[in-house]
Amino acid sequence: MQTDTRLNISAGLASVSVAVILVLVKLWAFEQTSSLSIATSLVDSALDLVMALGGLMAIYYASRPPDEDHSFGHTSAEDLAALGQSVFLLISSAIIAWSAVRRLLIPTPIEVMDEARGIAVMVFSICLTAGLIVWQRRVARRTGSKVVAADSLHYVGDLIPNLGTILALIAASAFDLHRIDSVVALGASAVLAIGALRIGKSALDALMDRRAPQSMITTIESLAANEPGVRGHHDLKTRMAGSKVFVHLHIELDGEQSLREAHDIGKSLKAKICSALPNSDVIIHKDVAHGA
Repeated sequence: MQTDTRLNISAGLASVSVAVILVLVKLWAFEQTSSLSIATSLVDSALDLVMALGGLMAIYYASRPPDEDHSFGHTSAEDLAALGQSVFLLISSAIIAWSAVRRLLIPTPIEVMDEARGIAVMVFSICLTAGLIVWQRRVARRTGSKVVAADSLHYVGDLIPNLGTILALIAASAFDLHRIDSVVALGASAVLAIGALRIGKSALDALMDRRAPQSMITTIESLAANEPGVRGHHDLKTRMAGSKVFVHLHIELDGEQSLREAHDIGKSLKAKICSALPNSDVIIHKDVAHGA
């Protein structure tokens, strides 16, 4: 668990560091080029920085052990942070889209300047972002952190608009097509909105105690059905909170066996579920099987 926490924090620190660097270089690039697509990317990176800082704090808070007031731990902080991320993304996408439409409606398009510097900054941005995504995905697979996964998904969504920004700068430089810059900005805002809705739904599902994915439920049922000594199971309940899945399960056992034997069966099944679903919290209730 401590290793997972350190990995999540390292991913959070990496996200903050990358966001700071990208904000600085894109601010410089926007001053040099006046490109709206770069401005779009700058706003996105600024929001990345705010959300990365919030995500880092959520990761730290969620890693705290259960206490008297939070007996199930603090993992829901991850879901709250992810929900906040989605709201910020939706707001920023609306602002970007509105700015792009206003530019498209202007009779004389605003010219993009010094495109070569803008292209160089965007190429640097793509390379740095790609490196961050590789690390974040590796951490998310290992720890199951929703905050890290959501942040990684957002940075993946950044790659396409960044490529579009490069194409817009090339079009402005080579073919004097300055309105393409605003069209690319519109597309980038749509990508942001779609990603925000996806992240928000996942976080809201967890906060509303939606059950775990069907694949997890199937795994639990299969393990219970094949556990030696278990004659049946019922009342399987699951819920997600941050990167943790909570499992409550009733198993049916032979009423004639000793308490120690019943305990050992439950312990064995719990260990198998925890192995199959890392970072899970499992409670198994033992009932006497009908007719036993």
